[in-house]
Formats: sequence, C-alpha cells, structure tokens
Amino acid sequence: MHWFLAILILPYLVLILIIYKGLLKIKPFTPASPASIKVSVVIACRNEQDNLPKILRDLDNQEYLTSLLEIIIVDDNSSDGTFNVASSFRNKFRLTVLKNTGTGKKQALRTGIHASSGDLIITTDADCRAGKRWIAAIASFYERNKPDLILCPVRSEGGTGFFGQFAELEFLSLQGITAGTALLKKAVMCNGANLSFTRETYDKHSPYLHDEIASGDDIFLLHSIKKVAGTNIEWLESEEAMVLTAIPGSLKKFLRQRKRWISKWTDYKDSFTISVGIVTFVTILAQSALCVASLTNIRFLTVTTLVFILKSIPDYLVLKNTTSRYSCNRLMKWFIPSQLVYPFYVITVAVISLFGNKKNEVSFPSPKGT
Repeated sequence: MHWFLAILILPYLVLILIIYKGLLKIKPFTPASPASIKVSVVIACRNEQDNLPKILRDLDNQEYLTSLLEIIIVDDNSSDGTFNVASSFRNKFRLTVLKNTGTGKKQALRTGIHASSGDLIITTDADCRAGKRWIAAIASFYERNKPDLILCPVRSEGGTGFFGQFAELEFLSLQGITAGTALLKKAVMCNGANLSFTRETYDKHSPYLHDEIASGDDIFLLHSIKKVAGTNIEWLESEEAMVLTAIPGSLKKFLRQRKRWISKWTDYKDSFTISVGIVTFVTILAQSALCVASLTNIRFLTVTTLVFILKSIPDYLVLKNTTSRYSCNRLMKWFIPSQLVYPFYVITVAVISLFGNKKNEVSFPSPKGT
C-alpha cells in the first residue's frame, strides 16, 4: 500500500518538470522604443489610507508621458480616510477618485475601468510598490506583442524568521508556476496586483467573473480569456515591470489570504488548471499520509524518504530558477525546512477553507512544494 502511495506522485513529477521546461524558455524583455499607447492604471482599494500615498508617489514618478497616462482610484466602501487621502493627490497628476458603484473588488474594478479612457488597462493593489519604469515596460511589451492579457511579475518582501521566509518562498513558487505555464501557453494562474489587458478584452469577458464570489477578479478573467480560440496570454519577464507586495503581517492574515485563494477552486472550469490542482493535492495527501505512517511504523520510513526526495527535485528546479530570476537566492537555504512543512500547511488551509463561505470571502494549492 505504501508503495502505491509513492506511485501516486509520478504525475506530479512529470507535471512540474514540464512547467520547469517552460521556465527555461524565459527571455527578459527589453523595450526597444518608448510606447505611445494611452494607459489607465486602475486601483480598487478598501481601508488603504496608510498604503495609498506610497503607490501614488510611485505613480507620480513614472517615466511615461503624462498626456498618455491616467490613474483611477476606486474606493470600495472604506471606513477610513482612503477616499480623502487619494483625493489629496489630484493636483500632482491626472488622477480620478471614484466611489464604488456597488460592493466588492470586482465591481470596484468595473467602476474604474468603465470610467477610464485608456486603450491599455493596468491593475495593481494599493499596498504594492512600483519602479519608475513600470508602466513604460508594460506598455512597450504590449505594443511589441499585442497580447490580450499580460501576466506581470510580483515579488513579495518583508518576511522575517521562518514564517516570513516560508511565505516568500511559497509566493515565489506561485510566480514560477504562473510564468512556466504561461510560456507553455497553458496559463493556470495570475495576480491582479500586476495584470494588464485591453479595454476590448475586459469588456468582452467581464460578465464571466463570477460576481457571486468576492475574489477571483484575476483568475476568472484569465480562464474566460483562455476559452476563446486564438487569444494570446503572455508572461512579461522584466524587472522593470515588477511590483513589490508585502508579506501578510501575521500568520492569521496569511492563512486568511490563502484561504481566499484556495476556496474558489470548485468554480474553476479550465480543465488544465483543475488537473494541476488535483495532481498537486493528491501528491500532498499521499506525502502527508506517508509521513504520519512513518511515525507509527518505521517500515514506512524508506518510501517516505524516497517520496520526499523525488518530489523535492522538480520543486527545487522551479524554485531555483525563480529565486535566481528574482534575485532571492538567499531564500533557498529555507527550501528543505519549507518542504517538510508545506504538505501540512496546504492541508490546514484546505480544512480551514471548508468552514468559510466562499460567496462572501472568496486555487487549488500552489503546485510547488514550498
């Protein structure tokens, strides 16, 4: 029986090695000439009065023609001074501050995008930070490749101790899977903290974002676009196009965030994403079962160790590639400890998600062993 559990991880090994093969296709993007497309940056936010000034200052420093740039902040029913803080920046650049016409991030984004006038939309979050060439890099990439959806890099920062390093590694694993599957033309995830698309694309797919679920404005857009033959979804490999986001400040916030991410997987319709999730979760269950069995019977230790090593090889390759590209090689010293913790972390989040209401708080676990 225990050797049967070991066999269950073989599809995972094949899958992650295929994704790693996708990562080997990455070529950094270098803009050839300044872009000339009109860009609208849309930020939906709630209770972000402390974070907003930082990202707004970053936007004020962008190296992009002001005549081709507009910033739209949509206050999603905040109970703090978010609206007033955003409004105080109106004299610095072309900024529109709106109140959400409904409730929730999806409707807030709709409010902002429908009010925008740019041909290219870029979304980010109020707690992110962007370099001065962020918009220029994304706009230039669009003008060269004309994709329907651009998946842009996000790096988490600010982690301390084991929890912080684990969180950073886990986030990097998501970025690795995002990039690898996108380069294979089988994108399974994206991050609304750094996403770009045309107005035409959004208008066509916005009715299919599952408004009954609070989160998923990014992943459901991705999956809807994937359904249409001939659409082009591309990964943008560029340090200039990267945004930084903070690690959740506590374990409770971290688990709550991951719970939201995992809770909506039952509404996924994309077959490859579902397959990735099932393969990953079955592997994690098998690994966890073997670990528990080894504590009660030492004869399980050999196969448990073998499974740990086999699973760690492709995981290491993906994470090594991603940490190198993100200049985060220091995190790899936490790889083995994170591998030991990861299966139980995923199961914990899965169990917690069962007790939540996804309609109000809202994929599958990251297909990476961090």
